[in-house]
Amino acid sequence: MCVKYTKKIVFIAVAFALLYSCSTKKDTVIRRNWHSLNTKFNVLFNGKESFKKGVEAINEKYKDDWFQQLPIEPIKFIEDKIIISNSGMGAGFGDSNNEIKKATTPFGIAEEKAVKAIQKHGMNINGIERNNQIDDAYLLLGKARYYEQRFIPAIEAFNYIIASYPFASLINETKIWRAKANIRIDNEELAIESLKLLIEIKKGQEENLPEEIKEQAHTALAMAYVKTDSIQKVKEHLIKATRTLNNKDQGARNLFILGQLYSAENKKDSAVLVFNKLVNFKKAPYKYKIHANIEIAKNTTNDSSRVALLDRMYSLIENRDNKKYLDELYYQVGVLHEANDSTHLAMNAYNKSLKYNGGTKQKTFTYEKLGNLYFKNSKYLVANSYYDSVLQVSTDTLNLRIRRIKRKYKNLALLIKYENLVIKNDSILKIASLSKTDQEAFFQKYIDNLKKKDEEAAQLKLNQQAFGNSFGGNSLQSKSKGKWYFYNSQSLSFGKTEFIKIWGNRKLVDDWRWSSKINTTNSKDSTQVNQKSTRYDLASYIKTIPTDKKEIDTLKLDRNQALYELGLIYKEQFKDTTLAIQRLERVESLNPKKELILPINWHLYQIYKSKNNTSKASIYKNVILTKYSKTKFAQIIQNPNAIIKEEVEVNEIEKTYKEIYYLYKGNKFEETVSKTDEILPKIQNSKLIAKFELLKAYAIGKYKDKDAYKTALEYVAVNYGNTEEGKRAKAVIKQLSK
Repeated sequence: MCVKYTKKIVFIAVAFALLYSCSTKKDTVIRRNWHSLNTKFNVLFNGKESFKKGVEAINEKYKDDWFQQLPIEPIKFIEDKIIISNSGMGAGFGDSNNEIKKATTPFGIAEEKAVKAIQKHGMNINGIERNNQIDDAYLLLGKARYYEQRFIPAIEAFNYIIASYPFASLINETKIWRAKANIRIDNEELAIESLKLLIEIKKGQEENLPEEIKEQAHTALAMAYVKTDSIQKVKEHLIKATRTLNNKDQGARNLFILGQLYSAENKKDSAVLVFNKLVNFKKAPYKYKIHANIEIAKNTTNDSSRVALLDRMYSLIENRDNKKYLDELYYQVGVLHEANDSTHLAMNAYNKSLKYNGGTKQKTFTYEKLGNLYFKNSKYLVANSYYDSVLQVSTDTLNLRIRRIKRKYKNLALLIKYENLVIKNDSILKIASLSKTDQEAFFQKYIDNLKKKDEEAAQLKLNQQAFGNSFGGNSLQSKSKGKWYFYNSQSLSFGKTEFIKIWGNRKLVDDWRWSSKINTTNSKDSTQVNQKSTRYDLASYIKTIPTDKKEIDTLKLDRNQALYELGLIYKEQFKDTTLAIQRLERVESLNPKKELILPINWHLYQIYKSKNNTSKASIYKNVILTKYSKTKFAQIIQNPNAIIKEEVEVNEIEKTYKEIYYLYKGNKFEETVSKTDEILPKIQNSKLIAKFELLKAYAIGKYKDKDAYKTALEYVAVNYGNTEEGKRAKAVIKQLSK
């Protein structure tokens, strides 16, 4: 009985001892150590683990754009989302009377644990905190709020540490985090001032700072100077931050950004030195090292160095670990070959880059490179298809590079339209000129090739449906792997349906592909196949060949007009005189309508004159002087020393145009023409000259006859065909010709 009472007394004593030691009101060694241990190894441990998971998740989710300068801190915050504390207290715990919601995010849980540590284990006795882990709890609280984009509450937590624990071991780290939070809310000047005070060299202060703190401080200063666009200061602090490289992730990132800054300033040698340092940094994450190799290739200008770099690129390509970087590596190989004028090798490398599933942005650069190469070689149709691919792939429609490509694509659209028209009409006219027997032979060969392709495509589709997924596993694959296709009822049913859709309901006989083998019992299938069989009907193709002379003449006229327009586009818009000559000389040889003869000769004269080919230029010059001696074109040839120097400023030209335009609106048409004739010799190099010429033509049309009006419009249409004024003149001429 005595033993029983003794046990009770001991149990009660132990309970009271535990309760006594848990109290945060009395400052004793037992209480301090108990609360400190519980804070460090229980509450804070769990909070820091959750915080670490949150940071790891951000790093995994964040995708760097290697075509742009990387941000120093790899985290993307939502703009204008700054949450202000409503607590009124430095720590910012909120109103304890309100219902507290359970945290679900890693940073929310970390903050929750930090608050719990402060509230349950804080031993603030007579204004002095006796638990040496509470400053860690406040730092965790501020950092968690920082990553949740609650910068002002984070600053409150950091300020509380600095004010309450001025001699804590983590005070320097806290000051750096407070500076970063200030940078995020555009208080970069305050951040710079506080960080300079931290690392200021005064009585050997900086030498006493741990290397890790110095790295963090200089990195934060670089962040602040990025916001102020002080690039030299950014470089200065990145250089200091990368002296020791204790933090392998941030150190590698700082080196990469430093190299990018040198590259942007065209200091290629300095950039290469920095990127080489990164390549040789053994602890650096691999993504930085592989992109540093690519940047070295980008920044090398020495021809002899490119050979060694190509060897390096190919060795990286052969490394299996670099599979996910192959699109970027092959692209850079293409750039190196292009720099060496090895166009064929460059195209080959760019096409290989496209084969690998890399980033969308990389594809846009590769498509653009291929488009530019074809454009340079005057293969505009092919170039346009690559520019179209850029626009199809890209999602960043506001990007200046994409907008420039879009403009280039639109400029090529009219050229493509006319080139396709010429190809189409040439083909039709060629077939129309054949004998009946030759026409039938031509289309029969076409039908035979079409059948072969259709059969191959259908067989390939059936093979893919039947066997293609036996290795990958989709909805058609049997759950029992390795079994034959025909044992899978779902795959069999799907394949049968697709076969009937393509070929109709065929009997199981030899030569099942022939239309005579169709099972006509199924009227729906029969209709489908009959519609399909018209693709193989020779008579249906023969019917499409034009036989009417008027229709054939229209095809010729349209083709000739397209060739003329192409000549103008190549001459004026693309400055491609070779193709301009080809198109214009061809249309000249095709007996064009008389309205085109003068402009064709005029443009060919101008082209050959610019190429200093006097013999050729004389041929077209003589045509104009003999057959069109009274035209303005002949006058220009006869008076080559006319004043063409622009003698008035652009704003004065605009003012003059307005004055003349008001004369036209006031029905003073003759005065409009005379005033225009006065100004035209002085503004030959002005962009507004087409406006004056069109206005003059309109005025002539108001008081002279139809022929004079038409002649004036033709001059505008010929000389300024690609301008808005030229297009309007063409439209009016078309109306007058009806």
